[in-house]
Amino acid sequence: MSDNPKYIVVFKKNVTKEQIDKYADEVNNNGGKVTNVYESVLNGFAAHLPDSYFQSLQADDVIDYIEPDLVVTTQS
Repeated sequence: MSDNPKYIVVFKKNVTKEQIDKYADEVNNNGGKVTNVYESVLNGFAAHLPDSYFQSLQADDVIDYIEPDLVVTTQS
C-alpha cells in the first residue's frame, strides 16, 4: 500500500480516454499509483498521489475536480 494520500481525480467531460490514460501513466511514473479507472459514471481515476503531483494536477485545466477517496457509511 502506498504512503501517499488517495484521491479521486475527475476530468472534464470533453477529455478523451486516451488523455486520461496518459495522465494515469504519468501518475504511475511519478511516484503515485492508479488503483481504479472510471469510465461510465465518472471520467477519471482513483490514485495514491504524491503531494508534488497532486499540486500540478490541481492546476491543470482538463481537471474538473479532485477529492479525497474516503469510505462513506450510512446508518438507518
